[in-house]
Amino acid sequence: MGRPVKGVGEAGRKVKWTGRRGMTQARCLIHDVLPAGTWYSNIFSKTMAPLILLSLLLIAPLGAYADLRQGLIGSRIEALFPGDSQYTESRQAFNQRFNVHPAAIVFPTSAQDVSQIVKIGAANKLRVVARSGGHSYAANGLGGQDGALVIDLKKMNKITIDTNTNIAHVEAGNKLGSVAAALNAVGRALPHGSCTYVGVGGHASFGGFGFTSRMWGLMTDTIRAANVVFANGTLSRVSESSHPDIFWAVRGAAPSIVIVTSFEFETFPEPNYAVIWGYGWDLSASDAASALKIFQNFSLTSDLPSHLTTDVNLGQGSQRGFVSFRVSGGWYSSSSDQAENEKALNASLAPLLESLPPPTGVSREGNGTYIDTVIILANSDKGLDTSTPEGNDTFYAKSLMTPEAEPMNDETCLSFMTYLAEDGYDSGLGWFFQIGVYGGRNSKINALPANATSFVRRDTLFTMQFYASSPGNIPPYPNEGFTFLDGVVNSITSGMPEAWDYSAYTNYLDNRLEDWPKLYFGSHYARLQRIKQEVDPRNVFKFPTSINS
Repeated sequence: MGRPVKGVGEAGRKVKWTGRRGMTQARCLIHDVLPAGTWYSNIFSKTMAPLILLSLLLIAPLGAYADLRQGLIGSRIEALFPGDSQYTESRQAFNQRFNVHPAAIVFPTSAQDVSQIVKIGAANKLRVVARSGGHSYAANGLGGQDGALVIDLKKMNKITIDTNTNIAHVEAGNKLGSVAAALNAVGRALPHGSCTYVGVGGHASFGGFGFTSRMWGLMTDTIRAANVVFANGTLSRVSESSHPDIFWAVRGAAPSIVIVTSFEFETFPEPNYAVIWGYGWDLSASDAASALKIFQNFSLTSDLPSHLTTDVNLGQGSQRGFVSFRVSGGWYSSSSDQAENEKALNASLAPLLESLPPPTGVSREGNGTYIDTVIILANSDKGLDTSTPEGNDTFYAKSLMTPEAEPMNDETCLSFMTYLAEDGYDSGLGWFFQIGVYGGRNSKINALPANATSFVRRDTLFTMQFYASSPGNIPPYPNEGFTFLDGVVNSITSGMPEAWDYSAYTNYLDNRLEDWPKLYFGSHYARLQRIKQEVDPRNVFKFPTSINS
């Protein structure tokens, strides 16, 4: 039996799709511009109200937020308020679908600063949020809604690596590009996503999947301790042996519970050889469905080595009824012999490729070094450098995590590919979809028990991201975009049993997802609520998808 999408939809590793992986009128003028009989109350609600709201935000520091301003000035911590010259630029969200006005944006340089800011925010009864890289799909690093006190951690960007223990001490204001570069300097590495501008704070707190995750686990799995600030301003170091409940919560839901000021990560030796590989096809919907089914079976049943990463990238086909279908991944080896590695890679992929049509494109990228593959995946002309501002996008994203125990059936694969080949081709949107392999044999992600961390899903085969940008990547976002992505998810869920145990990935945040507590946190939500009640009963750390106390 099929079933409709739950609520609005079921949720959305960002890469660029490149073929390889792409006011108001014054009252005296109203009679001149509006037809007779137009109600002034409607004009007020549609035109004056937004201006009044903005005006209130601009004068807030002189009124309701006067105590906040005074407290922050007294603390000698840099802060921006509405009306300040750099406030507008600083409040810009990565996703321009969100236009958020914080009460203030504060820039601490130490954990003690963060503690002081939290106390000031709580005293002023404000919602307090931390911004690490600012890459939240729903602008949660800005509060997700107007009026939050934003703690921007960008000045807290120290990285130190203990070469005796190979533990990396990373402040939460760092971006992934900086972390990768610092670790590479001492021959170490971490599992993490491909976008260099993503902040380590949110990425590690909500999972953190990358091309080496089947070998090393999620980024959150490598956290060995964290320095945090509680809602009452108390500073603490949490680990398995100190505040273990908080440490458990940090690895999957940190921003709801505490503000992490720095992490201690277990690092890994860089592989001696690495390469990014890919095979591409332009397939009809039915052939794409067959290819997806073959790829799913390969991912689930083959004895894949953990150092092999595989995924599928889907895009608009060459014509209506077709889908761009690309299988790609990474190979990370302890051997430095290129010929030996190519032979081993081909042998691992042979069961898949022998079942698919001849590809129209084949690629091998990289000079053999691990760090070169990181740069390739970043897909940026700036490499790992994040010192200059990142561009913005206007987009909506959803996600699905499919269970190993019940993979997609034939009907679902065909429904999914047909929807992309037809509705996707007609959408007028810039979209890319990714199917990342989390599970399968030898996956380090699924080797952990489900209760090891607050990141709940240790039984996932695929994590799928569905990402669509507005025409020109600028606001406003068209309603058709929401309809299109809701339809993508429905094309999958409607063909599966009513009790299908799928979920969604928090780092691909969907602000329209109605059943988000279950889909993001599953059976761990109740325990997270209890912890939240114990350490933040006043709900100081609050945003639209935070754990409720």
